[in-house]
Amino acid sequence: MTLLADLMLLLGTLFLFLAAVGLLRMPDVFTRLQAGTKAATLGALALLAGLTLLEPSWWPRTLLIALFLLLTSPVSSSTIARATLLSGQRPWRKGEREQGGDA
Repeated sequence: MTLLADLMLLLGTLFLFLAAVGLLRMPDVFTRLQAGTKAATLGALALLAGLTLLEPSWWPRTLLIALFLLLTSPVSSSTIARATLLSGQRPWRKGEREQGGDA
């Protein structure tokens, strides 16, 4: 059981790292939202699963945290995307230059 918990913790850490890289590498707010929301949610859920496997008595708390993440993450990302779109910023298209760069 400890090995499976360690694998889940490692997987969660990997997804959180990929979310951070996605936030740095993506060209606009819309793609950054997708990278941050999806990968970070999956990473956090994997970490919670690993924690639950290590400490089975904590499963009610980790379940509540997981439900909170699953309910709030999509709502918050879609709200941010809608507000960004309504403010006049358009999604990045391939071939367009990035704003603010000297390249």
